[in-house]
Amino acid sequence: MRVAERQQQTARPILPVERTDLPLVAPGVTFRSLTGRVVANVLQPDVPLFWFWCYLAAIAAACVFSTALAIVLDVGIGVMGNNIPVAWVFPIANYVWWIEIAVGGSLLSSILRLTNQGWRSSINRIAESVTLAGIVCAGLFPIIHLGRSWVAYWTLPYPNTMIIQPNFRSPLVWDVFGIGTYALASVLFWYMDLLPDLATMRDHATSRISYFLYGLLSLGWSGASHHWRLHERAGLLLAGILTPLVFTVHTVVSFDFCISLVPGWHSTIFPPYFVTGAILAGISMVALMTTWVRSSFRLTSIITERHLNNLSKLILTTSVIMAYVYVFEPFINWYSGNYFDIYSTYVRSAGNFAWTYWAFILLGLGVPQLLWWKKNRITPRRLFVIALLIVIGMWLERYMLMVTSLSRDYLPSYWANFAATGADNALLYGSIGLFLCIFLLLIRALPMIPMYEIRMLLPLSKPGGGSVK
Repeated sequence: MRVAERQQQTARPILPVERTDLPLVAPGVTFRSLTGRVVANVLQPDVPLFWFWCYLAAIAAACVFSTALAIVLDVGIGVMGNNIPVAWVFPIANYVWWIEIAVGGSLLSSILRLTNQGWRSSINRIAESVTLAGIVCAGLFPIIHLGRSWVAYWTLPYPNTMIIQPNFRSPLVWDVFGIGTYALASVLFWYMDLLPDLATMRDHATSRISYFLYGLLSLGWSGASHHWRLHERAGLLLAGILTPLVFTVHTVVSFDFCISLVPGWHSTIFPPYFVTGAILAGISMVALMTTWVRSSFRLTSIITERHLNNLSKLILTTSVIMAYVYVFEPFINWYSGNYFDIYSTYVRSAGNFAWTYWAFILLGLGVPQLLWWKKNRITPRRLFVIALLIVIGMWLERYMLMVTSLSRDYLPSYWANFAATGADNALLYGSIGLFLCIFLLLIRALPMIPMYEIRMLLPLSKPGGGSVK
């Protein structure tokens, strides 16, 4: 027995074991330094130079978006690359892409809140800001591809005498209800989480205007025990509502495609396929913005390598699930025996737009596999590039889904190709500028890090002086 015990004590593990007890906050961070750093980023009178140049570029792109939208509304939708049957390629692809980004950000924040994951504290505000900016961009494109945007109110359930609109069998109406419900829940979840930090900003305000504004927004928060109890209950309740709502909203978005009879769209695999793609795109965007905020505002002691590592693992896991869907989908089409679905698989991989399919395979499914190496997961620059390529790949996937199915319908006499115009590109790149404008304003005018949650991770935050790991 002694020999066996000695061999067991001296035995070395075959594989290296990664430490899971690393602290979520770097040593040396205190209550005062944390509060001072976050408050200073918001209340300092001088605008950081890097933030100014980024915001200036985002404003320029947003102006391009506004100009292109004005031209489309004034001249007509003919300035876009619409033809029959390949119509509304860019607006629908952009809509699905932005709602994916919004859904992924809120799902990450809500699920980590429900499972009480301590590492969410440093990134949940960034994820929620990504969600809000993505919702705004996504909500504009259904109005654009409505065609007659000036009658967008027809999609709302308003009293009308003709009893023609709204048409509840139209996917446009489903999108309006889905986005509206999801946006309301997301704003409430984001604002409820902000209340303690808004009160902190009020207490550290240096001018009457900032004191009044933050005091008004904090709704009289005083930090009393009953305030904290209600805040905790409301946060868990909203997270519980938002989590299934995320799956529901993107399932409704997938119904826009799978209820049609277009080859390549009419499939029951679309709901889980769309939800998985949304999680991959959303978490990748959160990782992209997290690495940028971490480096730009020097928050390496608050957003540590552990946060980057966990985000990378989530991206890697979702990409593997997405790869399984893409491997399984051709088998479903072959097993169904439907000639048109089989041909749609061939068109995607070897047709005129096959470059979009293989570009997505490379960027959306191949690039995430680099995250198997820990060096790529914890190095901010490498993770930034990987996340950026994944986000680009996810847009190409939606573009591929639109253009390959619509350009090769049932009848060969109905086939047509698609070419994007300047208006299409301006709306796409301009919406990216609009997204960045909203995101940069949110992290500049409001605390980008939830101070009250980070304080719970610091020493002396629990009885006995222990810190939460």
